[in-house]
Amino acid sequence: MKLVSLQTLIIALSGGFLLSAAAKPNVLFIFADDQCFETIGALGLTDIETPNLDRLVEKGTTFTNAYNMGSWSGAVCVASRHMLNTGAFVWHAQKISDNIGKAEPVHKEWPDFPKANLMWSQLMESGGYDTYFTGKWHVKAKAEEIFQVARNVRGGMPKQTEEGYDRPTQGVPDPWSPFDPKFGGFWEGGKHWSEVVADDAVDFLNMAKAEEDPFFMYIAFNAPHDPRQAPKSFVDRYPLDRIEVPENFLPEYPYKDQIDNRPSLRDERLAPFPRTEYAVQVHRQEYYAIITHMDEQIGRILDHLEETGQDENTYIFFSADHGLAVGHHGLIGKQNLFEHSTKVPLLVAGPDVKAGAKNSSPVYLQDIMATSLEIAGVKAPEHVQFRSLLPVLAGDSPGYEAIYGGYLKSQRSITKDGWKLILYPNVPKALLFDLKNDPLEMTDLSGQHPDRVASLYSDFTRLKEATGDTLDLSTAFPELAE
Repeated sequence: MKLVSLQTLIIALSGGFLLSAAAKPNVLFIFADDQCFETIGALGLTDIETPNLDRLVEKGTTFTNAYNMGSWSGAVCVASRHMLNTGAFVWHAQKISDNIGKAEPVHKEWPDFPKANLMWSQLMESGGYDTYFTGKWHVKAKAEEIFQVARNVRGGMPKQTEEGYDRPTQGVPDPWSPFDPKFGGFWEGGKHWSEVVADDAVDFLNMAKAEEDPFFMYIAFNAPHDPRQAPKSFVDRYPLDRIEVPENFLPEYPYKDQIDNRPSLRDERLAPFPRTEYAVQVHRQEYYAIITHMDEQIGRILDHLEETGQDENTYIFFSADHGLAVGHHGLIGKQNLFEHSTKVPLLVAGPDVKAGAKNSSPVYLQDIMATSLEIAGVKAPEHVQFRSLLPVLAGDSPGYEAIYGGYLKSQRSITKDGWKLILYPNVPKALLFDLKNDPLEMTDLSGQHPDRVASLYSDFTRLKEATGDTLDLSTAFPELAE
């Protein structure tokens, strides 16, 4: 597709030997939107059919404690994807995001992106990779300008219709249908967007097969983001009597207003208030259906990778930008710091990756970016704060000591050693959960373990600096700030 650049040769020679671009492994990144960590059948956490993601579970290693760091926006997708494509921690990534597209840098301490050629795809190209993109982007930089091939670049979500909100009500005809093309959304253009993404990916694999350079493919589904639409045959696989309501279901989350999950929030408007078990069952039915439909498309991609013989020298990464509540804790969206919304699936398969393994090390999904740079032999620039997963996969690193979480100015969290502290400064309230014995975060133990709360708070203050977090919590929690 292109001549090897001088920069590529310099990078290849930096280790003291010449590594041809063709000898480097390919990198296939498959990205879901709003997919909770529990929605892969092989993991046994939910009654859901995902035979092709199950193939990846069998073929590679599953990280069981992979997280998104948080968001400066109600559209959590935006923050997650900017972190992924810049490699910077959440509040630093916000500053970089603010610069993109501006004639003069807003934050002069950060490089001018993407003109500085420091975005993920640009760094992979500098390592001799042909770069391809399709699907959901949701990053301020133009995908068409920073990937060599970009098709069907989509925005944040397929268009939702007013009929898709505040539904369903038991005993009342549902004004919306997940499989009726008249509502547009994923059906806009005539073919379901997940099928279009798979079509593009298969075509990209054919293109890459004819080239000498290794490939970096960023294959981004909009599924299973709402409007959660799938063909009727997929919805029919999940009759309501098959759908279990989450054990931590609540009709209403008591702190929803103070944590910026008020009823006017778009995600939370999807289902009626107060929540009903029936409404949650219907939303989860549609959630599982679109995931199973996406899984079928992922199967097409994996099959073609194998048919073309490219699988033997390809690292495959599958993850999602964040999770989703869909009825947990009385919430529907992802604008919270509970496990169901911050924890994501993360599957890795490829050369020397242990098959059928599970790794419980605490990591971030955005570590995929730094991992691919190491695979490509590209030195990570200074702004890349996330870490490569290769040492964790090799057993040489335990992952992060603690996991940070932050949402707007209303929520903060730290997860460490199986315990999770969530801070609501606008209440104010500190919640403590024992994740090992209470993975659904149903029992607040802050009153029973004040010393652990204080210890985790102290650890959190150190994490704040690394992430660029400037929120002052001392007024809300004076007793912990002492």
